Amino acid sequence: MRISTQTFFDNGAQRITDAQASLSRTQQQIASGRRILSPSDDPVAAARALVVTQSQALNTQYGTNRGYAKDALTSIDGTLSSVTSLIQDVRTTAISAGNGLLNDAERASMATELQGRLDQLIGLANATDGQGNYLFSGFQTATPPFVQTAGGVQYQGDQGQRQIQVDAARKMTVGVPGQAIFQGGGQDLFKTLNDLITQLNTPGTAGLSAALNTATGNLDLALNNVSSVRAAVGTRMQELDSLDSAGADKGLQYSQTLSTLQDVDYTQAVTELSKQQLTLEAAQKSFAQTSSLSLFQYL
Repeated sequence: MRISTQTFFDNGAQRITDAQASLSRTQQQIASGRRILSPSDDPVAAARALVVTQSQALNTQYGTNRGYAKDALTSIDGTLSSVTSLIQDVRTTAISAGNGLLNDAERASMATELQGRLDQLIGLANATDGQGNYLFSGFQTATPPFVQTAGGVQYQGDQGQRQIQVDAARKMTVGVPGQAIFQGGGQDLFKTLNDLITQLNTPGTAGLSAALNTATGNLDLALNNVSSVRAAVGTRMQELDSLDSAGADKGLQYSQTLSTLQDVDYTQAVTELSKQQLTLEAAQKSFAQTSSLSLFQYL
């Protein structure tokens, strides 16, 4: 079979072009550190890498969500820690007020102190997170949960409990309705303080002992209630730590899998690069030598 001059040149040029393309591709792999430069390089591995990348992105988002959840729960726990100290201080004052040696003026002074505690309690109950959202308003995060009215402190939030997706199969509650904290557990902490203040501002000791007993009993209920909420918050924070650890393990696994699927083997790639350079040089020399034969000079 005769091969025309044009066919010869076309075939020779094609071989050189193919060798150059292979060499260029290997150089790109080494430069990028990636074995798969386009899905066509390895369709199966590319599809698998896409799935792993999506899973990795979700895992990263869950980690971010856990950060938000931790911030919210830390704010709640810090606020309730202050509430706990306040209740303990008020209880100490209530016990001290039962001293029979105190006069009306001294008890009124205690009442003034407790009024400051009540104002402080309302402030804590209306605490916000770092983004200005009220911690204890349920879903009404832009609305102060408690407001002082003529009839006492009223709750104006709702009973919603905000949740955040912190893992593929876990939504975590990161909010507690304030009514359940400050007016739950069989007592109303605001009313308890108001009643105690009123009693201490009342001259004489009539009804004082009974009022103080009622106040300390309600304060104990409030303290137990707040402690229960804090315990639940602490449990969630511990769970978040565990989920963070598991998420870190998943992230490492995803990274290793992607590396196996995508990353270039530098030793193999450099060896292949050397072979391809030799192949290209041989093709170029062969083409040059063959094309200069006298037969082609006279055709």
